[in-house]
Amino acid sequence: MALNGCGPINMEEQIIGFIAGILTTVAVLPQLMKSWKTKKVMDISPFMFVLLLRGIGLWVVYGIIKNDYPIILTNGISFLLNSSMLLLMLLYKSKD
Repeated sequence: MALNGCGPINMEEQIIGFIAGILTTVAVLPQLMKSWKTKKVMDISPFMFVLLLRGIGLWVVYGIIKNDYPIILTNGISFLLNSSMLLLMLLYKSKD
């Protein structure tokens, strides 16, 4: 089932996709850096990060299916960064 107007992605769409992906990817960096420095993660919800990782993982799969590099690249990096945050939560949770 194709939607009207859906076709090959042009350069402007690729640029918008990369900018949007970069902004959402770096959004976790301040929390990641703060948690790394303070080693405090008590008020962060691991459940939210598990759900987020599942959604991001599905975006990567969708990007692969669509052969859409902005989606694959930015969500792949986002998956790694958010996985790192979840890892910090597991490591530091007992120290809070």
